[in-house]
Amino acid sequence: MGRSTHNRGTVSEPSLVPTARLLRAGSTPPFAVTPDAAVSGPPDAVRTLREAVRRRTGLDLAAAAATDAAVTLAIDPETGAAESYVLDVDAASVRLRAADAAGLFYGVHTLVQLLAQDESGWVLPAVHVDDAPRFAYRGVMLDVARHFHGAETVKAYIERAAALKFNVLHLHLTDDQGWRIEVPSRPELTARASASAVGGDPGGFFSRADYRAIVVHAAAHHMTVVPEIDVPGHTHAVNLAYPEACAAPTISDHLREEARQRGEDLPASGIPYEGIAVGFSSLRIHDDATYALLSDVLADIAEMTPGPYLHVGGDEALGTPPADLALFMERATRVVADLGKTPIAWHEAGAAAGLAPGTIGQYWGFRVPTDGMDDHARAFVRGGGQLILSPADVVYLDMKPDADFPLGLTWANGPTSLPRAYDWDPAAVIAGVGDDEILGVEAPLWTETVRDLADLDALAFPRIAAAAEAAWSPAPGADERRTWESFRERVAQLAPLWTRQGIGFTPLPEVDWTRE
Repeated sequence: MGRSTHNRGTVSEPSLVPTARLLRAGSTPPFAVTPDAAVSGPPDAVRTLREAVRRRTGLDLAAAAATDAAVTLAIDPETGAAESYVLDVDAASVRLRAADAAGLFYGVHTLVQLLAQDESGWVLPAVHVDDAPRFAYRGVMLDVARHFHGAETVKAYIERAAALKFNVLHLHLTDDQGWRIEVPSRPELTARASASAVGGDPGGFFSRADYRAIVVHAAAHHMTVVPEIDVPGHTHAVNLAYPEACAAPTISDHLREEARQRGEDLPASGIPYEGIAVGFSSLRIHDDATYALLSDVLADIAEMTPGPYLHVGGDEALGTPPADLALFMERATRVVADLGKTPIAWHEAGAAAGLAPGTIGQYWGFRVPTDGMDDHARAFVRGGGQLILSPADVVYLDMKPDADFPLGLTWANGPTSLPRAYDWDPAAVIAGVGDDEILGVEAPLWTETVRDLADLDALAFPRIAAAAEAAWSPAPGADERRTWESFRERVAQLAPLWTRQGIGFTPLPEVDWTRE
């Protein structure tokens, strides 16, 4: 895993990923973490800390009343803004205060990262941390449509992301290759359109109970689930169940050449699609049956989803004329708004003048925008919404980290190395769009080449940590730690923690990884 830079018996300077708003080393000896170090506080936070410490160290901390505890966890609204926390560690005690339960959760994971070993055993270094997120929305996206990933894999990804202070799970539930969510009002979608996947691999779908379990697990980790029903493109699977709502595939010369190079069949109406091309499918924009289907699906998804957002796609609709795409996205976002949810759409939908007011745009173009992508993104702000930044060439976790990596793709300006994944600022992507117009940052992971949790880990880690820092930490230049050189040293120290947590991260060569 690379040479060790931090040997057992030496406690390094306190460091965190994502880095904190304020982190200051204390002057006392460290706090000794032993089974006698009893913990008090809200039961959920105490349980989270005890379980995390047990997994990391093997120690079983005791729970105790506040008067008997050396480690105290408390919710104090005076601490600061939502999700903020203050942590103080000295030789005698550990005191964690947070504005709310989410802040307490993030503070607990900060404590777990700070755990270290010296000649006496496990310790927490003396430290003062005053921390709060830069952006309110800090997301990861998991594509379960190209390859299906079941509820247990999704729950594991939730746990991994939440520990890095992400608070949103965006589930890409539908695409050309398969429909992955049970819709009670339209059962044919899963009966006829869920069995296929890329490369002929098995498909699958979430039952209502599966989806409910994911939502509950996410909430327990202070994450909001954002379901995506991608329309009007990426809808070949719908064609298998409701052909009357779908146009015939648009077969371009580019699509033919792609299929030839990859040895894939061209998409055909009524036949499951197992390739990875995009842009050929479309719903019928002017047919009443299309909007009846859309309304039924979105109503059921909204009813199953307690969070405030519902994503309706709108991307890569190359088989849909621009005027038709605008008309469709206007109607789709208004359906979502009428259901009491805030619509989210990919940035192409910004070309529509009549989107529901307050629709959120998700920008997936490059760090340096091309082809008017930035104009479409700014349109969401003009319409009273905000932007989620997901520039593909820095934050798409499915891009190969180097050209020889066995998983991932390279279409987003070639491989995305860890330094490139780190070296960007959300407020510098779209001219005229700063922190106030940015809802947050999201790191998508598309699954054309990803079949299981091991593949997810190998592609996401460690680059997901760079995305976490872009979403949570101060802007680059605002703090001495917000540099690649600092991040490189800090992320190295997560290797033992990730290993104990069973995360199969890829030890990229840009980092000298710590070993215990």
